[in-house]
Amino acid sequence: MARIDYCDTTKSNERTREILGKNRNANIFRMMAHSPSYFEQYCRLGGAIRHKGELDPVVRELAITRTGILCEAPYEIVAHKRIGKNVGVTDEQNEALENWQTATCFDEVQRAALAFADEIVKLKKPTDATFNAIASKLTPAALVELQLSVGFYIMTSKFLETFGIDMQPVTEVVS
Repeated sequence: MARIDYCDTTKSNERTREILGKNRNANIFRMMAHSPSYFEQYCRLGGAIRHKGELDPVVRELAITRTGILCEAPYEIVAHKRIGKNVGVTDEQNEALENWQTATCFDEVQRAALAFADEIVKLKKPTDATFNAIASKLTPAALVELQLSVGFYIMTSKFLETFGIDMQPVTEVVS
């Protein structure tokens, strides 16, 4: 159960209601709507991460889901396993993300991206070896996009857990 009430969207401005409608009034967004300007900018960056740029969507979603796992954010894990499946992440890959290091279903780029995500979440910064491994496989733009994706979803995971955001029904799309 959420730690504070969700925003009463009947009192929200038109732009906030519009963004909420585009995002199916998902609980995470109903909570963020308490701060309309932050909410709008959060959605702009989230949209860029998920729909623009050159980073392979499968790599992105594997890294995002792994971030949710490491941040212990079930809402994020469920949401991005579903989103990942829609962009080509296999069921086997989704199931293997907890212990990806021993799994054989990830290619070299995916493994390097997962190691990168692990170290961003767990360490102050990735080691040189991990950074160089992924940097040798991605363009500078894709590398920046991967780092920003992981960082954005660390923030998102922490937001979800801080406010105790309630899970969405399975049929709804979330963050």
